[in-house]
Amino acid sequence: MTTPVRTLGALALACATALTGITSVHAADAVQLTLYRSDDAALYASSGDGPVDDGYAVVHQQRALDLTAGTQETVLGDLPRFLDPEALALDFPGGAARVISQQFLLDQGTHTALSGLTGRVVDVLGSDGQLLANGTLLRADDGLLVRGSNGQTTLVTRYAAVRTSGGDFPTGSSLRLRVDATHAGTAQAVLSYPTAGLGWRAAYVATLLPGTACRMQFQAHASIANRSGRDWHDARLTLIAGAPNFAKASAPRPLMMMKAASLNGGGEALPQQSALADYRSYSLPAAVSLPTGSVSQLPLYADRRMDCVRTALFENGNRWLPPQPMLSREFNPDGGGAIVSTLQLRAFDSLPAGYLRVLTADRSGTPQFIGEGRIDDTPKGSDASITLGTAFDLRAERTRTAFSVDRAGRTLDEAFRVNLSNAGDSPRTVTVREHPNRWRQWSLVSSSSKPSRQTPDTLEFRVAVPANGKATLDYAVRYRWTAAQNPQ
Repeated sequence: MTTPVRTLGALALACATALTGITSVHAADAVQLTLYRSDDAALYASSGDGPVDDGYAVVHQQRALDLTAGTQETVLGDLPRFLDPEALALDFPGGAARVISQQFLLDQGTHTALSGLTGRVVDVLGSDGQLLANGTLLRADDGLLVRGSNGQTTLVTRYAAVRTSGGDFPTGSSLRLRVDATHAGTAQAVLSYPTAGLGWRAAYVATLLPGTACRMQFQAHASIANRSGRDWHDARLTLIAGAPNFAKASAPRPLMMMKAASLNGGGEALPQQSALADYRSYSLPAAVSLPTGSVSQLPLYADRRMDCVRTALFENGNRWLPPQPMLSREFNPDGGGAIVSTLQLRAFDSLPAGYLRVLTADRSGTPQFIGEGRIDDTPKGSDASITLGTAFDLRAERTRTAFSVDRAGRTLDEAFRVNLSNAGDSPRTVTVREHPNRWRQWSLVSSSSKPSRQTPDTLEFRVAVPANGKATLDYAVRYRWTAAQNPQ
């Protein structure tokens, strides 16, 4: 059975006249991407396929359009699926044309994919490879409307393939435009829009160095996820650190293969950091290519060695304070169990929020993973801390040793004993962190060890625990309140 090919006569000429000539659009040029931080797991997932409606980015790119004088239609292809059509803007800075109307077409199905070829010269092929039509693609709907060099227009309703030699085959969604050009020629347009499917977050790696002091080799990278459904070639990237407010619920929201993205232009240059309103921005020094379905790693800061603080922590309670003195014995029960290992560092510069992985060398010198945690946006000079995990050889048990309430004198006395054990072959120092939170007015009455830190809501002790041994901490606090604060 042959593929029907219909050559249109007056109807085709009328259709072509109504279109006033579909114009051609050159490949995207000078793409600029501004990516906002996103922790959404779908962006960085190692499984799943297809675009993801998470993350937030703003795209600015130049498009060159070959226009004829007057009103005409044109199609811009290679657009991501999850852009915000209400925020999409096309501008002709030179005033060569103006946009009359626009229609956003999702990248769903063959028709929309072919719409990106509108205005370009194509070969339409049959199932056995024969040439069915050649010329400028005017429209791709239920059939392909192709105008040949002889001025005749052909509608192809059944075909096997479409071939073009005009660069890459367009991917992604398309934007159908009706524009009015003041004169014929190539017009430069600037296309801007926000889109989902793109995002970034910081990725840190700390390798602990040998020795008794806590020192580490610190690496900082930006993890850039592209799940937008289209590739980005030679894009200039700006990364925004901070948390802008997105009020529009229907707008784009703030793998596949892991790639080490190459900076087109090479070199070891690092991003240029600057302030942007209440946020921080990082401008990458060279253009970057981001394949769809990839997570790219790019340097954020130069590697460096820095000090750190390792802590074996046993913590009870939190910084919450009640609206009135809590006099019930059951409010602050006994407890015990595992002791967690923490790592703290001081930010040498602004550290965007991200995840910190910590490694240490084993006996053979091989770096081994010992924990991971998230750090929030950390200004220069501030401390960031994560929990690495549970200390295998350390245990703690906390027991109340005294409790009494004097309602007439408006005081409450409470005492605790913390028993610590160390099954390891090396001595350890455990930080016992208590939060006396029955009431905001309290004082330390006695303790078997001098506190290493004391604030209005925290009481800390550093207790040395010998190898294969035990240690005990005893302390007592007294709460006071006024007559007006007396519980009912």
